Amino acid sequence: MAVTKRETARSSDSAHQRPAGVDDTTIEALGELSKALETVHRVRGCLYSAHQLVGGADLVLDRVVALLHDAGHRDMAERVQKELLGRNVLPGRWTFQIVEEFDDGYYAAFQEIERDAREKLAGGRRHIFEAEMKERRRTHGMPGHEATP
Repeated sequence: MAVTKRETARSSDSAHQRPAGVDDTTIEALGELSKALETVHRVRGCLYSAHQLVGGADLVLDRVVALLHDAGHRDMAERVQKELLGRNVLPGRWTFQIVEEFDDGYYAAFQEIERDAREKLAGGRRHIFEAEMKERRRTHGMPGHEATP
C-alpha cells in the first residue's frame, strides 16, 4: 500500500488518529458517511421545528375561531374549527407521529450503520478525516493553531 499525502498528515490527537493499516479511501468513506449523518441530524432538527411550528399554529386557531365568532363570521369560524383545528398533516398523522417514525426508523438505522462502520473499519474513532485535515491545514507553533486544547 502506497503512502499518500493524507497518510503523512496523521492527527497528533490520539483519539482521532488513524488506526494502523487503514487506507485513505476508507478514511474518506467514513468521513463522507459522518458528513451524511450530520446532514440527517439537521433534517431531524427541521422535523422537530416543523412539529413545534405546526403545533403552535394549531393552538392559535382556537383564538382565530373565537375572533371569527365574535366578529359575526360564524360560518368561517366553524369551517376553521372543523377543517383545520386538529387536522392531520399527513394521512392519519400529526407531526409528533412523523417525528417518532423518523426517529425510530431512518434516523436510528443511519446512526447504527455509521457507528458500526466506524467500529469495524476504524476502531470506533470519529472524525479521523477532519482531524487529519486539521493537521495538514494548521500552522504548527502559531497561536490559535494548536493540535489539541
